[in-house]
Formats: sequence, structure tokens, C-alpha cells
Amino acid sequence: MLEMKLHHPRFFKQNSNYKTLLSRGIHCLTLFCLISLQGQELPYLENNQLMVDQSPFMILGGELGNSTASTPHALSTVWSKANEMHLNTILAPVYWELIEPEETKFDFSSVEYLLKKSKENHLKLVLLWFGTWKNSMSSYVPHWIKKDVKRFPRAKDENNISQEILSPFSEEVLQADLDAFKALMGYIKKADPWGETVIMIQVENEIGMLPSARDHQTLAEQAFQEEVPKKLIDYLKKNKKQLQQGLLERWKTQGYPTQGNWEAVFGKGVETDEFFMAWHFSVFANQIAEAGKKIHNLPMFVNAALNHRAGKKPGEYPSGGPLPHLMDIWKAAGSILDFYSPDYYTPNFKHWSDLYHQDNNPLFVPEHRFDETVGAKALYAMGHYNALGFSPFSIENSNPALEKGLKQTYALLENSFPVLKQEGENFKKDAVLIAKGDSVQTLDFEDYTFHIKHGYTLSWTGGQNLENWPLAASIVVQVGSNEFYVIGTGAVMTVESKKKLSVGLLEVEEGIFVDGKWQVLRYLNGDQTHQGRHISIPVNEYQIQRVSLYTYP
Repeated sequence: MLEMKLHHPRFFKQNSNYKTLLSRGIHCLTLFCLISLQGQELPYLENNQLMVDQSPFMILGGELGNSTASTPHALSTVWSKANEMHLNTILAPVYWELIEPEETKFDFSSVEYLLKKSKENHLKLVLLWFGTWKNSMSSYVPHWIKKDVKRFPRAKDENNISQEILSPFSEEVLQADLDAFKALMGYIKKADPWGETVIMIQVENEIGMLPSARDHQTLAEQAFQEEVPKKLIDYLKKNKKQLQQGLLERWKTQGYPTQGNWEAVFGKGVETDEFFMAWHFSVFANQIAEAGKKIHNLPMFVNAALNHRAGKKPGEYPSGGPLPHLMDIWKAAGSILDFYSPDYYTPNFKHWSDLYHQDNNPLFVPEHRFDETVGAKALYAMGHYNALGFSPFSIENSNPALEKGLKQTYALLENSFPVLKQEGENFKKDAVLIAKGDSVQTLDFEDYTFHIKHGYTLSWTGGQNLENWPLAASIVVQVGSNEFYVIGTGAVMTVESKKKLSVGLLEVEEGIFVDGKWQVLRYLNGDQTHQGRHISIPVNEYQIQRVSLYTYP
């Protein structure tokens, strides 16, 4: 109405001071916009939690296949899949070759479409910068870089054979990546200024040197003979008592020298070669992140291809990446990157997650093979590590048989968010992950200990003799002195009092949260609790249960 009135001819005839009124109107509108934007802030990390719109956010993610974000046609199946799986976030590549097809000439149409469709489908985005390196290789760099080997030198192995890997020792390579990444961050700032859609950025993808432990081309050889940077030496001295064992042992063997080239400080061998690459990869990635953050200050991280095969040496896995045994070197080289993350195509989920969830590094799983274990692992990651999020790979190409567990898990996590993110004096949460053959696991709370087994250990389930048991997981959340929520699948538990009293189940309810309030679906004090003997969520069922305990002599 105001707009129509201001433009009506009669308004101007009757109001000779219309310019003043218009000026005041524009001022008021500007003031209103400023007030409405007050309090808005870009996503950020606080106490190892991701804050979006200044509230804790849990990424229920799915990563796209490598080529899916390249065209609207390839993206066409993503949106319905995301909705079916209860995703709230898509992890999607941005391809350097597409956004800078000619040097300094940028085309962000692929990113524009990705943002547009994500907003339409109410999805957040974590963008994966496929820049200089993707899975160690330089396969997504523009054609004009690939064809100019002199200006953009390739890494070489110990036999002087060039690899399809741009060298991190080249200033031309670094500057080209910086220019492209800054242009990307500038576009994101313009298209999504308050981080309503794009909430994090991954810098490069699975950095590492192959098939040798280090780069041997001319610039790299020169750098290898130079003094180990003082910044690294200072870090070693300051953190001597807390250094990763392998790094400490190599330094100790040389007598803890504080100057000299890489072999003088750490000795000869592929381990030293890997330390050298880790330093220079980290310096490179931190410079990219720093330049991007100066333009649009979103959380930024790097991911790692795990060296999970026993006995493999650096170069037989991507050497120098952000791996646990190299974390000290990565941290010493720069602190701009917010955290480091593992990509999972390996067993031992607990082992690797423990290694990444230390030294104030929050756990985020940006990529996990889409298999039958992802649902249980997502529950465990959120409950035990308070993970920023979880994301199976290639969600648009997944097997429908594998999707069921993830759908139900994400629906469960989505619904239980009101209790998972509670705070208070009595609040505590933890989780278990249980496979066939695992012993009884325990979770400790102030007055109680929960003893938890796989659901198939109950004789009447018929599962004891099955060869394959689905992975089970359960989160236990204490919200009061005697009140708990149990969230999960395939777990059976009993409760022990630390005061040496008998423990009874006062109430056990299966339910959901509706508008943040608990709504009971069933009361479970009969067969479902074995007449008060235990708390149980059957295998292949996904439930939230509210449990009230009491004690008696």
C-alpha cells in the first residue's frame, strides 16, 4: 500500500513536501532492515559445536557423488532423495575447472543453481572446494592449468616421473588457487551473505602425495634442503611432552636438534619425507583458508584419506595429509583451519574417531561409505562424540536397501534434537556402538551405571544364531536425577545403582517430540521391558524412550 500511495500522481499534488516524506520513509525502511538483521551472524564454532543462526546445529548430511553437482540434470534426483532421507544438509563439490574455464574469467552458474535449489528445498550446504587437489590428484583444475606444465609444475616421484598432482611448492599454483577461491568466497558472500544456506567450507579434498612419500621435483628438492622452519621448531619445543609419538621419536633419535634441514632434524626415511609434505600441504591449505575467511568468514576444514591398511608406508597411502600422526605438524603450520576430519572407507570407526576427537578437534564425518552401518554410526557419533555431523557418500546413488537405516536414524535424531542439545546441571549424554561378539558395554552417570548389550543377545529374539547381526547403537541422555531418554536401535540395557540399591523402572514410554514437547505413543512396562527387568529397543526398530528410575532396598 505504501508503495502504491507514493507513486500515485494525486499523492504528489497533495504533498508538496513529498521529497522529505520519501526521504524519511527510506530512512525508516533502512533502519527497519538494520534492526531486523541485528543478531544475525555467520555460522561459527563455539565450544566444539556448530552454531547456525546462533543456535546449535547438527548436520544430518549426505555427500554428493563427485560429478553430481556439475549440471542441473545430474542434480535432478538429489532433492527428493534428500527429503526422503531426512537430510538437513548437502555436501557438494565446487569444481575449479567449471568456475574458471578461462584464467580470471569466472562463471558461477553451477554454484548459483546449487544454492537456488538448496534454498528451495530448505537444505544447508557444506561446499567442498575441488581446487588444486581432489583425492591427492589435480583432476579438477582448469584446462589452462593442466596444459601449462612449465608455469604450473607437477609433483615428481623419486624416479623423476611427473604425476597428475600440482606441486604445493609452486607460487604460481598457490596464487592461481588463491585467486579462484577468493572469487568463490566473494560470490558466496554476495549470494548468501548471512550463511543461511552455505554453513561451512572444505578446503581441497583428501590432500596427500602419491605414489611417493614426498615430491621430488626441483622446487621441492630445494625446500627439502632448507632449514626446518623456526615455527615448527618452536612448536616442537613448546609441546614436547604432548607430541605425537612417531614425531617425538624421530626428533629424539636425532638428539632433539633445533636447527638444520629436514633430515638433520628428523633423520633419513619416508617418515621424514612425510613430515616435510605435511608441513607444506598445511601451509598451502591454511593460506587458502585465510584468504577465503578474510572475504567471508565461514568455518573451514580439511579432510583426510585414512592410512587404514596395516603396514602401508607413506606414498602407499596419501602421504602428508591431515592424519592423526601428523596433526602436530598440521597445527604448527597454521591455525586458520578450524578442524580436521576423517573420510571413512575402513573398519575401526571408534579407533579413528577417537584419534580425531582429541586436542580440542571436534569430530565431523564429511564422508562415509554408504553401507549398512551408517545409521548406527551416526547415532554413536552424535551421542558419544557430540559430532558436528555425519554424511554418507553418494546419497543420490545409494541402494534403497541401505537407505532404510539412515532414514530412520536421521528421523530419530531430527526428532530428538530438543533433548540432545539440552543443557543443565543434571544433563549428560553418551552412547554405545555394538557389534556381534562385543562384550557388555557400560555408560556411567552420577548415581547409575547402564549395562548395554546387543538386542540379539536376548534368547527369545531368534537372532542369537544368525551369522550377521546389524550394528546396534544407542544414545542415553540424562535430563534429571532419575530421568533419562534412550535413543537408538538394537540395544538392551539394565541399570545398576552406585548406592548399592535395587533399581526399578518407574515408567518407560515410547514417544516422539511434537513442537519440542514429549508425546507418549506407548507405555512399555509389560513385555517390552520384560516386566520391568530391562530397557529394550529391538533390532531393526528405531525408537525414543523416556525412562524414569527408582530405587529400593
